[in-house]
Amino acid sequence: MPKAEVGTPKYLANKMKAKGLQKLRWYCQMCQKQCRDENGFKCHTMSESHQRQLLLFADNSRKYMDEFSYEFQKEYLQILKRQFGTKRVNANRVYQEYITDRNHIHMNATRWVTLTGFVKYLGKSGKCIVDETEKGWFITYIDRDPDTIAKEERKNKKKKMDRDDEERNLEFIEKQVKLAQQKSNMQESDEPKNSELIRESEEEVVKLDLKLLKPKPEIMLPPQLFTKVKKEKDDYSSSKKIKLSDHKKTALDEIKEIEEKKKEEKNRKDYWVTEGIIVKIVTDSLGPDFYKKKGIIREVINKYGTVVKLLENGKKIKIDQEHLETVIPALGKLVKIVNGAYRGEIATLLSISEKEFCASLEIAKGPLRGRKLEKIAYEDFSKWED
Repeated sequence: MPKAEVGTPKYLANKMKAKGLQKLRWYCQMCQKQCRDENGFKCHTMSESHQRQLLLFADNSRKYMDEFSYEFQKEYLQILKRQFGTKRVNANRVYQEYITDRNHIHMNATRWVTLTGFVKYLGKSGKCIVDETEKGWFITYIDRDPDTIAKEERKNKKKKMDRDDEERNLEFIEKQVKLAQQKSNMQESDEPKNSELIRESEEEVVKLDLKLLKPKPEIMLPPQLFTKVKKEKDDYSSSKKIKLSDHKKTALDEIKEIEEKKKEEKNRKDYWVTEGIIVKIVTDSLGPDFYKKKGIIREVINKYGTVVKLLENGKKIKIDQEHLETVIPALGKLVKIVNGAYRGEIATLLSISEKEFCASLEIAKGPLRGRKLEKIAYEDFSKWED
């Protein structure tokens, strides 16, 4: 039967059918040919080209079987790693993603007869963690890439160091609180206590030695001098009150201030860009398409460089942090602290002080959740895309 001419409805129908997936039993892996029906597959098996391929397979069947098995396993694991990472997922779901490629290696050409056998092989060889449930077999990919392992180790080490610092700070604060309590108890014990007057005998006479002071004669001051003396007295009393209020700081408050200063010095850097925050482009050298446009940072390059995706049209641009500035959202929205003592924390914007160019925040996530921060500069936080 002659082929349909190019452009005819029959030709277009044949092309559309060829794009889709066909039945597996009518596919020849050696010839890499998909037949549409049983009659076409029967004709193909009787062809000369198919017979030659069968002769090649018969000469070294193990070689072809191993190659097909290796390719099948490689493509399957690549899809598992790329799309699902190290998450636990149904094995059949990954297989459905794999067979969407029309030119994939079919399982009937490999050493595995069923998907269950292939999944068990992955578990025995240590490439995946497998477990069977009522809903079928589930697999979890084991990522043995040296870069990934090194990255996870650095991340875990950093978390451990941060946790150790927090624990040491808490222990130090608890010790100082205990010392302050002990000092206050000692001061209370040193104060004289009032006791009841008890006579040793009834005949004992109690004598009171009272020394009366003579009243000093009053000095009459002129009105001008009197107002001056009164003003100086009021100034002295107010300054004394201020000094007393300064001395009311407890040891715990002083320790907290010291810890805040240490955290500020440790986390204050000359670079502030981080992934996930929304920024504004402030340079006009890139043209009107980018000037004063807002975007989200998708990648940080060498601490100072960034890849920004514009919110307006989705365009991406590589730009230095020198040409970016932070974005202040509406009250109640989430922000990320990008510099200073609480660098990296997610917080809620409570209020803004336009005169002082700062804002009040409340940490919204993590172990410090609920802590309120005052006078955080505009450039130390930016809108967070959750």
